Amino acid sequence: MFGTERQLKEIDPQIYKVINQETMRQYDGLELIASENYVSEAVLETCGSVLTNKYAEGYPGKRYYGGCEIVDIAENLARDRAKQLFGCEHVNVQPHSGSQANMAVYFATMSPGDTMMGLNLSHGGHLTHGHKVNFSGILYNVVHYSVNQETEVVHYDEVLKLAREVKPKLIMTGASAYPRTIDFSEFKKIADEVGAILVADIAHIAGLVATGLHPSPFPHADFVTTTTHKTLRGPRSGMIMCKEEYAKALDKMVMPGMQGGPLMHIIAAKAVAFQEALQPSFREYQEQIIRNAQAMADELIQSGIRLVSNGTDTHLVLLDLRDTGLNGKQVEEALGKAKITVNKNTIPFDPQKPFVTSGIRIGTPAVTTRGMKEPEMRKIARWIIQVISQYENENIYKQVASEVSEMCAKFPIYSDRLVI
Repeated sequence: MFGTERQLKEIDPQIYKVINQETMRQYDGLELIASENYVSEAVLETCGSVLTNKYAEGYPGKRYYGGCEIVDIAENLARDRAKQLFGCEHVNVQPHSGSQANMAVYFATMSPGDTMMGLNLSHGGHLTHGHKVNFSGILYNVVHYSVNQETEVVHYDEVLKLAREVKPKLIMTGASAYPRTIDFSEFKKIADEVGAILVADIAHIAGLVATGLHPSPFPHADFVTTTTHKTLRGPRSGMIMCKEEYAKALDKMVMPGMQGGPLMHIIAAKAVAFQEALQPSFREYQEQIIRNAQAMADELIQSGIRLVSNGTDTHLVLLDLRDTGLNGKQVEEALGKAKITVNKNTIPFDPQKPFVTSGIRIGTPAVTTRGMKEPEMRKIARWIIQVISQYENENIYKQVASEVSEMCAKFPIYSDRLVI
């Protein structure tokens, strides 16, 4: 039944084709979506392992199923490595996503109708930080703080003033499109003054935090949530860290409160990614991510493109396209034709609708994984300028796409998985 004669190509040629086409797309194009990355072959191997067969409701040593002795080892390794990596007191590696990680924290600390504060989505926040269409905005009374209109960064005195007015039970900090450093110690002062629980969502900056290149939310935050992909370069999943005093309530809310059986193959893959992140080379990688983002930002600014907050401290830059006469949707589609993948994104005080937007978000984690450095970043920035300045010129799209393919061939990834 499990012999080589029954490989995916024979069992399901359509899905086989999809996987091969997507592998080729990733190999032959530039991935500049800030929330995406390329996992290692070791992480891929673990994700596709026999651990996917095991049901393991509960926690190591306290499962509702038999036969969990071996998968317990994997989960304990993931937990221990996460503690070492981030210096946290307690960790739960079972959340399936960053959104579910945030949900578990909210459910463990608030009741429906309680007031919480989070960063406005259009100003760099996340759906689960209280947007009205999300469960967080539906269940809770959400008051959003914003970036300053002139500087386009968070001004902590403004956040404090708002917190004093609304007296939230919980303050969420962190972002999905905020290019500047977040001062968690300042948020802690605000939370303490109004008696709020402080939660830090570090999904985007987890790799930078783990290597000391962005200030840590510990010991300031009561809870820290994250995804394990993005800059952390692990499998697509989530994780929650917290102070020991909240451990029991958190674990109970994740399971049985919110989830059933954990994905043991993904948890094991997290352990692998954490092991990779504990190596000295991982800090070098994160340093290069930042250098690459800053090189790209510098080139874009020199070319006349306006960046939100006029630059970056992290892995991403946010382009304000209003002066170009184009919107985010148009530029995303045009760059896609040139084999440069980005995502349209709202900018602070955006006049456009979320499906159109006035900006695009660009990140450097994935291209840095491929081994690209500052010269490549500057060249990519110039390609972006070409596409924007000659919008609707199909010949330019084709020319840039050809040059992108040449560059990508010099920085191969998953090349042994290609079936041309």
